[in-house]
Formats: sequence, structure tokens, C-alpha cells
Amino acid sequence: MSIGILAFLSLLPILAVALFLVVLRWPASKAMPISYIVAVLLALFVWQVPGAQVAAATVNGLVVTITLLYIIFGAILVLNTLQESGGLKTIRQGFTDITPDRRVQVIIIAWLFGSFIEGSAGFGSPAAVAVPLLVGLGFPALAAVMAGMIIQSTPVSFGAVGTPMIVGVGTGLGSTESVKTFAANLGYADWAQFIAMIAAKVALLHMIAGTLIPLFVVALMTKFYGKNKTFREGMKMWKFALFASFSMTIPYIIVANLLGPEFPSMLGGLIGLAIVVSAAKKGFLMPAKEDCWDFAPKEQWDPEWSGKIEIQDISGAKGEISMLKAWAPYVLVGLFLVLSRLEFLPFASLLKSWTLSIPNIFGTKITASFQPLFSPGTIFILVSLITYFMHQMTPSSYKRAWKNSGKTMIAASTALVFTVPMVQVFINSAGGAAGYDQMPIALAEGVAALAGSAWPIFAPFIGGLGAFVAGSNTVSNMMFSLFQFGVGERIAVDPTWIVALQAVGGAAGNMICVHNVVAASAVVGLVGKEGYVIRQTLLPFTYYALLLGSVGYSIVWTAQKGFFNIGTIIALIIAAAAIYIISTNQKQLNSMYPNKNISS
Repeated sequence: MSIGILAFLSLLPILAVALFLVVLRWPASKAMPISYIVAVLLALFVWQVPGAQVAAATVNGLVVTITLLYIIFGAILVLNTLQESGGLKTIRQGFTDITPDRRVQVIIIAWLFGSFIEGSAGFGSPAAVAVPLLVGLGFPALAAVMAGMIIQSTPVSFGAVGTPMIVGVGTGLGSTESVKTFAANLGYADWAQFIAMIAAKVALLHMIAGTLIPLFVVALMTKFYGKNKTFREGMKMWKFALFASFSMTIPYIIVANLLGPEFPSMLGGLIGLAIVVSAAKKGFLMPAKEDCWDFAPKEQWDPEWSGKIEIQDISGAKGEISMLKAWAPYVLVGLFLVLSRLEFLPFASLLKSWTLSIPNIFGTKITASFQPLFSPGTIFILVSLITYFMHQMTPSSYKRAWKNSGKTMIAASTALVFTVPMVQVFINSAGGAAGYDQMPIALAEGVAALAGSAWPIFAPFIGGLGAFVAGSNTVSNMMFSLFQFGVGERIAVDPTWIVALQAVGGAAGNMICVHNVVAASAVVGLVGKEGYVIRQTLLPFTYYALLLGSVGYSIVWTAQKGFFNIGTIIALIIAAAAIYIISTNQKQLNSMYPNKNISS
């Protein structure tokens, strides 16, 4: 079978998702079973994979689903515990005291706090923490999910203490001696230093594209969820958005070059949080009181914006909750996640020591495993229990938090039960009687055959495709890093830059990943609107992948083709468009308010 036909067939499960979920707007609970069936039929009858392997991949997918639902339950439980104790009311008041402006709040919580949580835990934790916190502050659930997904880009490559780079790229490239020889010839006898060198390139690329991510968040929020449905109200915050962006990305790139891939997102988010919150309290780049932006009254919202979790001002504690006590659960979540994931501390190995596994399912090489103690879900539950005692809650209010959390988690299970097994069948499709590579590789090879020397522009999209399907930058990097390295060698450019483009594309792919959207939506009781969210995040994903693909093309081909090559031209067009939009917006605001200085 030709490469083109095989690539097209490999694309069918993804096309099914695009058609039913995004175009026809079916809920994931209805669209994903069709995608799963398509993947199974292709695996059995085209790739001729043994039925036992397809069944094993499905079982593995169900185990992964259980691990995701466990995390979702824990995240919801922390939110409901805070709501029942009255701590959420205190947190909301604290943000209102800084500023009632929702644009500032979403940048601080989603971009900065979310980056810190991504750096410490990864694997969807930012959405599980930041999204319900935004809803608790009074954001529409759909707006909170959109914001939580868009920031799943810049910090992701260094999430979970560098796992996508160390495990994803490191494992993906480390399986071949020729790559290790290549590294040694460059002077990197230490494999970790070679991965750190690639990580530094990844950080540089992320800093370039990540500059506009906070602005994307606020502009899309005001466009889709504002009273006036306009980008202008979000674009008005461009100075503050850029300030918040650089407050995170400058420390981020410094840490990537000095300390390696473990800490850029964690320290970048934490340093940025300290800088921006301190500046916001002092009024730096803050909108005037009369210019503060808020959503319309809740009764005017589209009913589809709200999830099943209703945030109410309840006080199930015996006394008033101070700001320190209210924030303590989230501080503990961050602290426990960091302590449990630093390999030089004893906690990680201790928590990983208990592993529930099903080895060699149905006689195949596929093994399913779950590490309950190491899961963020356990940390969430532990923090919820600590909060019960710390906030001196009544037993009845805490029981209600558990009951409501269970109901919300169950609502998410239907979509994930088909989404994750589809992914596992798609990935585990190698080794069939037909002799074809696994579906993701067959698809990538088809694109590479068409792209030729233009491959750097497409490389981030392949990384994004891997994350879209697998729901993980780490898995995307494991699948495609060696392939991307090989394509770089074939077109005679520095292959480490192509691997870096894979990594940044894989990070950006989290914005549009189905099961990440399902998981984030489930945390706030919003089920069935996954396609709506993906349609909103497609624009920032396309911007991210196209800009960095163009920058990558310019970097690897400038020596041979000159600086003004197609990559440079596309990147300059994107930059010029951003500057034009911002400046035009500023002129329109100045014309609307001729006697007023619009400083933010």
C-alpha cells in the first residue's frame, strides 16, 4: 500500500473526531465511540493487528481512564471542600481586593498559577486546579475551561519536573545508538546534557510564541463570553498581558539554560506570580476602577456556559476562614506535588513503590499499571482531608462535598471510557500481519513525503497531532522524536532543532486534545461541550505551531537560503499582524476616549 493511502487511512480516526465532535458539535460521549470503532476496524482489518493486541490496548486504555477519573475526582473534591467550608468565598474576596477585573484574574490564575502547577505536576493538573478556582471566582465554566486549555502550551514541555523532555525526548531518541553517537560527536558524552541542550532550544521557541498567550486568553474570553462580544476589550489589556508573559518567560528561559529541563515552568510560574501579584497590588498597569471588566450578570449568560457545579457562598466551618487558611489547600497541593516529584528526595521512590499492574495483557507486550500513591488524585484527597480539620468543617458539609464530587466525576466517565481506549488502539497498532508502522508514524511519514525541505514548518503540527491523539506531550515526544530526528538528517539540517519543534508542537497540542478537554470540563461539571472548546482553542494552537514552524524553518535554512526565506517571511507576517491588531485597537480606544489616557 502506498505511503499516501496509508497516511490517509491513519487519519480516519482523527477525521471522525473532527467531523462529529468539532463540526457536527456532538458531545464527546457520542463522538468518541465512533472514533474508537474506526480505530479498531483499521487495526484489525488494515493493519491486521491480532485481536488480542487490540483488546489489550483497550484494557490499558480503561486503566488509564480510571487513573484520570481518580485525578478528576480529587480536584473536584478540593473545590467542593473549599466551597463547603467558606474558604472559596475568602479567596474570591482576596482577588476582588487586588482587582475585580476578570482579565487580570484570569492571567494570574490560568497563566501564572497554572504554569507553576504544570511545572510541578503536569498531566492535566493545571486544569484540575486552575479551572475550578476560576469557576469559584465567578467565571462561566466554559470560559474557565477555554482559559485552562490555552495555557496548556508554553509551560507543558517542562511540566511534571521536565518529564516531556527527560522521559519523552530522552526515551524517544535514546533507543538508537546512532543518535547517541551524534550527541557524542557534538561533545555531549553525557546524555542528560544532550537533552538539556535540546531543552534550551525548546525554551527559546516557547518564549517566542508564549509571549502572546496571555493576550490570547483575555481577548478570546472577552470575545466569546463578554457582554459586548468583542476582542477589543481583551486587547486593551495588552500591556499587562505582555508584562505577565515576560514575568514568566524570562525566568523560564534563564532557568532552562542554567538548571536544565526540570524547573523552567515551575520556577518561571512561581517567580512570575510573585512579580505580577506584587505589581498588581500596587496598581501597575491596572485598569482604572471605571474600566474594570466583568461578565454580564449570571442570569444573562447562555445556559450552555455553566456546568453542573454551582458555586455558592456556604460556610460549613465553625468560624471565619482567614486568607491564609483559605489559600493553604492550594499551597499544600503545590508543595506536595513538588516534593513528591523531585527525584533527589525519597518521597518519589516511596510513593512509586506501590504499583498496581496487569502485565502482558492477553499474552501481549502491553502492560497496564497505576500508581495510586503517586497520583495527583491522592494528593488532592489528602489535602481535602487536611482542609476538613484545618477549616474545622462540620461532618455534614464535608459529606456533601464528597457526594457532589462523585456525581460530577461519574458524568465525565462516559466520554473518557471511549476516548482513552481509542488512543491506545491507535498507538499500539504496530506489529500486525500487514507489516505497517503504527498509525501515528504512518501518518507522519505521509506528511513528510509531501513536505520535503519545508518539513520544519510541519514538524510542530506533527507534535501537536501526537498530543491531540495521545493527550500527552510526553507520549507525543516518545512516538515522534526519533522520526523527527531522522527527517532532519534526511533534509540535511540540524536534527536537534527539528526535535525541538516536535517538543513545542507536542506542548501546544494539549490545547486541542480531546481527553484533556473532557477532563478539564468534567472538573467543573461541564459535559458535552468539548467540540465547542476545541473550536475556540484551534486559533491559538494554529498560531503557536505555525509561528514556531516558520521560526524553525528560518533557523535551519538561513545559512543556505538566506535570512529572507519563506519561514522568516511567515514569522514576520504573524508578528506584523499582531502589532497591527494591537496598535489599531489602541487607536480605536483613543478615538473613543479622546480626553482619556488609555494606559492599559
